[in-house]
Amino acid sequence: MYILGVSALYHDAAAALIKDGEIIAAAQEERFTRKKHDSSIPKHSIGYCLQEGGISAGDLSAVVYYDNPFLTLGRFIQNLRYTGRDSRDLLKLSFESLVSRKMWIHQMLRDSMGRLGIEDKLFVTEHHISHAASAFFPSPYQKAAVITVDGVGEYATTTLGYGQGNHIEILKEISYPHSLGLLYSAFTYFCGFKVNSGDYKLMGLAPYGRPVYYELIKNQLIDIKPDGSYRLNLDYFDYQYGRAMTNDKFEKLFGGKRRMPESAITQREMDMAASVQKVIEEVIILLARYLRSIISEDVKNLVFAGGVALNCVANGILKRENIFNNLWIQPAAGDAGGAIGASLFYYYQYRNNKRNVNEIHDTQKNSYLGPCYSNDSIEEFLKKHQYTYHKIENRQLFYDQIAKLLEKEKVIGLFEGRMEFGPRALGNRSIIADPRSSDMQAKLNLKIKYRESFRPFAPSVLEEKVSEYFEIESDSPYMLICADVQKGRRKEFRLGEEIQKSDANLLSVVNKVRSDIPAVTHVDYSARIQTVNEKSNQIYYGIIKAFERLTGCAVLINTSFNVRGEPIVCTPEDAYLCFMRTEMDVLVLGNCILYKEEQPVLKSDEDWRSQYELD
Repeated sequence: MYILGVSALYHDAAAALIKDGEIIAAAQEERFTRKKHDSSIPKHSIGYCLQEGGISAGDLSAVVYYDNPFLTLGRFIQNLRYTGRDSRDLLKLSFESLVSRKMWIHQMLRDSMGRLGIEDKLFVTEHHISHAASAFFPSPYQKAAVITVDGVGEYATTTLGYGQGNHIEILKEISYPHSLGLLYSAFTYFCGFKVNSGDYKLMGLAPYGRPVYYELIKNQLIDIKPDGSYRLNLDYFDYQYGRAMTNDKFEKLFGGKRRMPESAITQREMDMAASVQKVIEEVIILLARYLRSIISEDVKNLVFAGGVALNCVANGILKRENIFNNLWIQPAAGDAGGAIGASLFYYYQYRNNKRNVNEIHDTQKNSYLGPCYSNDSIEEFLKKHQYTYHKIENRQLFYDQIAKLLEKEKVIGLFEGRMEFGPRALGNRSIIADPRSSDMQAKLNLKIKYRESFRPFAPSVLEEKVSEYFEIESDSPYMLICADVQKGRRKEFRLGEEIQKSDANLLSVVNKVRSDIPAVTHVDYSARIQTVNEKSNQIYYGIIKAFERLTGCAVLINTSFNVRGEPIVCTPEDAYLCFMRTEMDVLVLGNCILYKEEQPVLKSDEDWRSQYELD
């Protein structure tokens, strides 16, 4: 039984194919169209999934959409009643996209695919059911508590539930316009970052600040109850009117207008980021504790999805609180992951198929679910374009050569195996470098990624060595949990003094050495960790292992293979272009190594950055 799940028409359109409950393929449309957060009908992703499964659209037992358009229309009408005469902007912004597009999603998909499976009809799930299913069904657990938190689905913005076997039950939900995700997005917007793509910047900025607005936010913007339920004071927001996220009253509360994008970041933005981050963490912990109190004591596991589940700082605190023994987070926790959730919900809960788990390993396949390019096809591409390359077929020599380049502080684009599904590069579409370099963080941000200097980089660490470097005992394969660098590795660093001395010049602060792996140590000594084992990714593990043999360090910098505003690379051509447009030193394509100085001069491409919207 083949089932295709689809997310589209909001942001992060994607498709996922399952066969008898096994995830066969999943990919986001942005990777093919090269348009960040592409929301269009994911025809390229669908085509890839069908090709990977070796089937046609007519072979599908079902096509399942991750959202219920009729319920969304109901919420839209309810919102119009709330806004009354002040609804013009809301109608202008949302009416056409909802009525002319989402209500006809079945026909749009049929036009794209030719046929909606054997029955030629579209099944739908509710948005937060898709999130919940994406968290529970691929998890290793037979029983688990379920939390989903995002901006908004149809009505729900936060849900608490319970999963057992092949069934999920929602126990409690919070509905629009009260939304933890939209609260965070309001601060993202006010601090000058782009909503839906800049939220992680706000998270990265938070450690530079002090939570001086924490009480103000709780007193004026959000009423938080002991069970984690909450209500927003809508007087300070304009999103419900279809306008900007915040309004004049919000500006007065925080002493001035929003920071304009690309302008200097001030202490106010740092402190606002720290303050709202603390509020988000508090609510998530309260929700988890309440859920723990209302379900059976024999449920030891928690699963988490929705866009807010990508807040790895909050996830780290949730794990350390040990409210549940085990925590599993969907790697594609945002809307893209809804495609997986929709297909699995249909297979398990709607069709009542048996689900088998082992309580140890998930079925997400390390999120390596996208397209793969063979060494032969890569070499054919290189020969066709007459690019100079060095082929190394001996696997150990290959690992050793890359390790030597890393030791020389070369920045390497690594393109191997199947593309990752979700927002994190996990070693197959990654840029890697030496974490021991004191200036590597600034170099990568400013000369490779072309982005803000303050943004941190994640460490990839050998799974068996993780506790030697970081204060965490468990694995973290999906880069979704923050933990602190071990105290013995830290160097004295007083953040407040450094910011004061630098007059909020974050580049100056970033360049201060904070540990013996400074390039992956954030200013609060934290790191967003990816553990790597040989079974899950033999090649990436082999590279890190060779680097450890050479240097004694079992850690590498890992950041996504792209520049600011660009989706992660998908094809060898994408990788080569990104390599040549930046100051990357080396490109690894399959078993071929390319050196920048040996490549032909790239034809004038001065305006290439204008292709990508700044995030």
